[in-house]
Amino acid sequence: MAVDLLGGDDAPAVVVDGALRALRADPDLHLLLVGPIKVAGALIDALDPAQRARISVRPADTAVDMADDPTVARTETTVRAAVAALREGLADALVSAGSTGATVTAAALGLGRWPQVRRPALAAVLPAVPGPVVLLDVGGSLESSPATLTRHAVLGAAYATVAHGAAAPRVGLLSVGTEPGKGDRARRLADPMLSTAVLPGAARYVGLVEGYDVCLGTRADVVVTDGFTGNVLLKAIEGAYAMAGGSPPGGGAPRAAALLGVAGTVVVCHGAARADDITSGIALAAHLWRQDATDRVAALIAGDRTDRTTDTEVRTS
Repeated sequence: MAVDLLGGDDAPAVVVDGALRALRADPDLHLLLVGPIKVAGALIDALDPAQRARISVRPADTAVDMADDPTVARTETTVRAAVAALREGLADALVSAGSTGATVTAAALGLGRWPQVRRPALAAVLPAVPGPVVLLDVGGSLESSPATLTRHAVLGAAYATVAHGAAAPRVGLLSVGTEPGKGDRARRLADPMLSTAVLPGAARYVGLVEGYDVCLGTRADVVVTDGFTGNVLLKAIEGAYAMAGGSPPGGGAPRAAALLGVAGTVVVCHGAARADDITSGIALAAHLWRQDATDRVAALIAGDRTDRTTDTEVRTS
């Protein structure tokens, strides 16, 4: 796993701590640390000789600040170096808690997007009483057209099927009410498109859902929305969990999101990630790689013929 040592509000300290925990928890894990030699050396010095053999380093000294424009990822930064390692076959997956926009841009440019996807999506998993709920997009594309929402429903259904073993997942479109015609223009147009869309994994569209359906999990296994609303909802739910003392019974979903639509396994952690969040993100990346999730999701959506004429490209310049 390639780990961006300088990604995140509290990097590199929490990233080093999280990587140490991940390495000790998974005896088959090998890490490629992407960042300053001195920072990587501090992590290596904390390991016993057997664990040190599972660490390698790719030097890079420049981080992308959270306030930077995402196109900064085109320069020689840690996230770009990590993407290059993935492209060159030196790593199987990438984990970063850095700027989401920069990570998405670097991955789209360096790895390429799937032919069926113009706008990659970040898919998070939230614990619910009946089982996990996949929520996307949570920040990959802040604004979404009806065609993008429809295509992300396809991505989410395939991801739930492959990565989380959902059988015939139920897909809902997040709105302000469940009655047809509710919501903004994008949702009013996407709703009938999804009603006739053929979804992978024997998934079925259940119509409009509301915010509480994400937590209850009784109506939908996959909830689709734009990246702005999804990111706000995700953080609100996590804040509510924190106030309540933790996730509901059967929780433990990773505090990280998988980037769907690029030709590689990429996991994005919260910018405010703690050490255990970094560990969770690394574990998610390892799980996805071991499940061959990226290729399997791509294969499931290969037959998608959703109209793509109304979307714009991922911003790369």
